[in-house]
Amino acid sequence: MDAALVWFRRDLRDYDHAALYQALSQARRVYCAFVFDRDILDFLPQPRDRRVEFIHGSLVQLAAALEARGGGLLVLHGRAGEEIPALARELGVQAVFANRDYEPAAKARDARVAACLEEAGIAFVCPKDQVIFDRDEVLTQGGRPYTVFTPYKNAWLKKLAAPGGEFWLRPYPEQPAGGGRLVPPLRASALPELAALGFAPTNLAELGIRPGMAGARAAWADFQDRLGRYKALRDFPAAKGVSYLSVHLRFGTLSIRELAAAAWRQGGEGAETWLAELVWRDFYFMLLDHFPHVEGASFKPEFDALVWDDWPEGLAAWQQGRTGYPLVDAAMAQLNQSGYMHNRLRMVVASFLTKDLGISWQAGERYFAEQLNDFDLAANNGGWQWAASTGCDAQPWFRIFNPVTQSEKFDPQGKFIRRYLPQLAAVPDKYIHAPWTLPPLLQRELGVQIGRDYPAPIVDHAKARARTLARFEAIKGKGKPDAGPGEEG
Repeated sequence: MDAALVWFRRDLRDYDHAALYQALSQARRVYCAFVFDRDILDFLPQPRDRRVEFIHGSLVQLAAALEARGGGLLVLHGRAGEEIPALARELGVQAVFANRDYEPAAKARDARVAACLEEAGIAFVCPKDQVIFDRDEVLTQGGRPYTVFTPYKNAWLKKLAAPGGEFWLRPYPEQPAGGGRLVPPLRASALPELAALGFAPTNLAELGIRPGMAGARAAWADFQDRLGRYKALRDFPAAKGVSYLSVHLRFGTLSIRELAAAAWRQGGEGAETWLAELVWRDFYFMLLDHFPHVEGASFKPEFDALVWDDWPEGLAAWQQGRTGYPLVDAAMAQLNQSGYMHNRLRMVVASFLTKDLGISWQAGERYFAEQLNDFDLAANNGGWQWAASTGCDAQPWFRIFNPVTQSEKFDPQGKFIRRYLPQLAAVPDKYIHAPWTLPPLLQRELGVQIGRDYPAPIVDHAKARARTLARFEAIKGKGKPDAGPGEEG
């Protein structure tokens, strides 16, 4: 074809990019565009949103990279469902290429765009890019989507281990042989300032979060040196044990194929454990694609009958880190200050909200959606339903995290707690996980009075656990289960 348009979305890089590669393979001239979509931005609750600033900084780098290759990036601000068909007609292209999305709203938007383009005789091509396997590429022997993770992971890994399986990890060449070329936009396009979009700068730089391909490359290089220790360190929030790559994966400033290939080839406990986390990512995308009802409803419909507590004060205490349980409160402080939360702590605070406070997982999911830099509907929904025991392959409903035990196990010296709750800095290790057990005399000596300087527990965990068991037993129709070895883990 003579000309094509590449619509960048959550794939803000110019290398190993499925849509860009296919466009260059099939068209002589290739234009590039990004839309600050008002259907998304207009509903964000705060003008200071780190994600918008991250996207903005990433677009600066993407535009420069495309210009260096002879092209450019047209940046629009409007409703993508209207802007893209109009731009395609203006440019006179024969096709629009955009990497596939799996969220229900995005799929509906893309269907509308495809219909508008079809009326104008323009093709809409959506290749796979943000996952290793999608749609029907990993199915059960019965030809159905997996709903249990471990068999899915085994099938996923088996496809890579099969003869020629590394094909799935192969990067797309930057320039197809004999293919097309990038061309600059037909009209001038300056990247709008944040203020013009209705947003303001955040503390992104202060947090050390570098956007774009350069930030992704630096973060990936840093993690590669620690990949072998991932399994040993990943559960300890005070340690530098995780990858910190989630925001880059979310906005596609680096390639999932590059990461999975590196872990696959390195092998060993650390790399294999981290690769399994990337498989979880594919698994949640697959679930959202095949079972879109999970957006707003339980994966297992019987759990929609659960009667959650309507407790605005409890929800506010959880959101603000005032529950009286230090690990929970420190985790929420980390989220509120930085837009990031360690993965182990995401499980802890989700269990606490749903099974200690008895508040619905949807309330927690919504708050994470507002706060997380790396918010991704598939992973966020999957994680919350796992913790609430309403989801696919979820935590058993009778297994309830004990926030004190979790604190003792994964922050034994209270380093993480003291980092985010400085009011507890003087509390000895013996009491840091349950400061309400501090003797009154010691409270006075330390200048930490429970109920004044730090909240008393908002609930009693043992009583809350009993209420949660009763809540689920009413749905499951079973007697109270015997205590399991991991029940209070």
